[in-house]
Amino acid sequence: MVGKRIMRSVSYVQRVALEFSGSLFPHAICLGDADNDALNELVVGDTSGKLFVYKNDESKPWIVRSCQGMLTCVGVGDVCNKGKNLVVAVSAEGWFHLFDLTPPSKHLDALGYHEVLAAEDQKLGFKQHIPANTKVMLINDIDGDGKSELVVGYTDRVVRAFRWEDSSESTEHISGQLVLLKKWLLEGQVDSLSVNPGSDCAPELMVSQPGCGYAVLLCTWKTEHQPSPERKDSSTTSREAPVRDVILHQTSGRIHNKNVSTHLIGSIGRGSAKEYDGSGLFALCTLDGTLKLMEGADKLLWSVQVDHQLFALSKLDVTGNGHEEVIACAWDGQTYIIDHDRTVARFQVDENVSAFCSAEDDISAVRELIHKTLYFPAEHLKTPSQLSFPARSSSSSCHPVTQESRPADCT
Repeated sequence: MVGKRIMRSVSYVQRVALEFSGSLFPHAICLGDADNDALNELVVGDTSGKLFVYKNDESKPWIVRSCQGMLTCVGVGDVCNKGKNLVVAVSAEGWFHLFDLTPPSKHLDALGYHEVLAAEDQKLGFKQHIPANTKVMLINDIDGDGKSELVVGYTDRVVRAFRWEDSSESTEHISGQLVLLKKWLLEGQVDSLSVNPGSDCAPELMVSQPGCGYAVLLCTWKTEHQPSPERKDSSTTSREAPVRDVILHQTSGRIHNKNVSTHLIGSIGRGSAKEYDGSGLFALCTLDGTLKLMEGADKLLWSVQVDHQLFALSKLDVTGNGHEEVIACAWDGQTYIIDHDRTVARFQVDENVSAFCSAEDDISAVRELIHKTLYFPAEHLKTPSQLSFPARSSSSSCHPVTQESRPADCT
């Protein structure tokens, strides 16, 4: 039981196993449209610098790229603001890599599927050095100008915001550099970054802080001088003197462990935007098992306490009703799906988990299964093994990567 709510345990036995034998950091995995075909791919980076892209339900990687250093975070997004997604990989040593995996039209077959890129196409990319000790990364519009920024969190409690500056008008080749917009210094360790609508509906950059807290980072460069190009050793330049435009929030008056690591996710969907005004929904989780759903800084919608160490937090409209559920994963594989009314379903991944992510899934059978599990357990007569799934979907529901050096199980 969770308060007066029942926590239902379920078993999802159908899964896809992918070939992956490396080690990875928690933020070196993501789901996104890496090749701009309107279908999601799974992108994974390992500690040896290899970048793997998995496509469809194939167990072997579609593309493998080599990067410099240990990859700590990967992402997919329009970081160059050219109207198409690129794959971003950042290493602990500070190497920022960009890859354009969009195949030329000649690589489209009659069915519209992409063939494997030719060797010369796989060499296309970009590399730049930024400050080292990267930990977490976000690609999003953080200042409301309609353009994406790159935000990087570091192990030394620093967050930096960058913007891509083109040196060419061409949309076919990557030509330009990252420029530094701002640097913030936080009081505690940075474990996650997100964007959430504020009270005026403008985007707010949020960063998690220990003890189930978070901070809002102010984007003040619109009133400051124009950004200068990021230099190789910019972490030592006087131009990067910390400016603490940080608003710290604590979500609980009673903190059991003020140093416990915390993760957050913002902009949680709740149906039609016309129905709601003001601050958006965001969720927090802690390593000691606390889960919270908040509306703005002062309104707690619900709080749940579990007996597992939560290390990853995501959002997903698993039932297809327009309301995104909160999904939290623990190191031991216990995974929770919680809706806005605090209805809880949980399932167990067979092994310990080192990384977790989720994205939209268009398989109606999956949505029906989860919807019945959450809201109509008495009518849930079919087991997951009896369901028939289509061979191709726009993305996968969620991808935990196990800690063993063998193929990773993906539910």
